[in-house]
Amino acid sequence: MFATCAPGVGRLLRRQLAAVDGIDVTGSGFDGRSDIVFFDTDRAGRAHALRTRLAEDVYAEIGRASRGGRPSLGRPSQGRASQGRAAAAGAVANTIWQPAAIERALSVWADEVRQLSGSMTYRVTAQVRMPARLQRPDLRRAMAAVIGADKSRWRFADPAQLNFQLSEWHDGQYVAGLRVSGAAAEQTGRSAELSGRLPATVAAAMVQLAGDATAVSGASPAPILLDPCCGAGAILTEAAAAGWTAEGSDVDPAAVEAASRAATGVAVQLGDARELLMADDCVSACVSWLPGRSSGSWAAFAGAVLAELSRVTRSGGRVVLLAPDLPRAVIPAALRLRKQVPIQVLGTKQSIWVFHRT
Repeated sequence: MFATCAPGVGRLLRRQLAAVDGIDVTGSGFDGRSDIVFFDTDRAGRAHALRTRLAEDVYAEIGRASRGGRPSLGRPSQGRASQGRAAAAGAVANTIWQPAAIERALSVWADEVRQLSGSMTYRVTAQVRMPARLQRPDLRRAMAAVIGADKSRWRFADPAQLNFQLSEWHDGQYVAGLRVSGAAAEQTGRSAELSGRLPATVAAAMVQLAGDATAVSGASPAPILLDPCCGAGAILTEAAAAGWTAEGSDVDPAAVEAASRAATGVAVQLGDARELLMADDCVSACVSWLPGRSSGSWAAFAGAVLAELSRVTRSGGRVVLLAPDLPRAVIPAALRLRKQVPIQVLGTKQSIWVFHRT
């Protein structure tokens, strides 16, 4: 099997899956859009993989292929180049479509989704690292043709019951799989990209980096995770799911309203992250995506926010922030940087900054 996740989250997903009995992580890659984690698993491990909030989607692998030959050093005509790409895509698709693996993948799909029927609908998506050599439309068409030839009763459609993904996970190396996770993650990811919201899987990774809420569940007062720039509430939703008592604030009334709808039962209020109306040492963790634009300089804004987060976070707690840059000069002495995770969010390069509050 393999799972996809946001660029930069792959290392966290690998570590999480490797810690599960019954899962053997076998490798990883990147297809130009998502990190990919490959693993072998038994039924119990598969159930855990399908529950992880770090993965965008989980697939039952159906085959792999390598792109043969070398690119021409000349400049072939547009028609010859197109024919060459189509032939290469056809070779990849024919190699990847392995009947025995297909039947295993369909069996997993039937176990996890619903019973198969004789006539199914299907669609194909593709992702490539090197579009100048093989392009996504060529791979989609080639894969759809191979599937249609082997499964004559199936019908191509969008949306479809069966969703196949073909990815170039390493230069010239392709893998294909049948998605066995639900469509909700994909739709959430698409809507996040369109709206500019923080993807749920990235929010889940940030909450995980804040620590285990259950480890301090008996503490008094209760462990609180604060998001002072909560936006649409993705981090608050993931924090509540992970067992935290989540609280949020934002300077934008529309964001407060949206977060209140998304994170049911979580306290959300208007507030400026640079001037939190909270007591010192009152929360166990602060997790937030800092806005990329502010009314003044970025350094001044980031410094004011970090000072407040350092003030309200208890000793031993975590401050986890998503931001493109945090100047060293504005980081309070009480916050010690423990980890910086490069990540790509909505097409932009960012980092998850993990601080320990001394």
